[in-house]
Amino acid sequence: MDEAVRLSAWVHGLVQGVGFRWWTRSRALELGLVGQARNARDGRVHVIAEGPRPACERLLAQLRSGDTPGQVRLVVESWEPARGDLTGFEER
Repeated sequence: MDEAVRLSAWVHGLVQGVGFRWWTRSRALELGLVGQARNARDGRVHVIAEGPRPACERLLAQLRSGDTPGQVRLVVESWEPARGDLTGFEER
């Protein structure tokens, strides 16, 4: 069984006001992940997702795919063990 992890991804580019958080939520739910996507004041979107590592890696690949709403310039990710404190997937 795949160990649960927490992905934290800071998405840079034109990603606010273009449906990016909704799109990310939809992809994450399709993958069975929990977490959130929230706008940062500096124009980035911070995505936190928890679940099996392969599913989180697929979400990360989708964030970098060029098929997102808006325009992603850069995604900076970090990984840690899942905390288990998230339910559902929220847009903030």
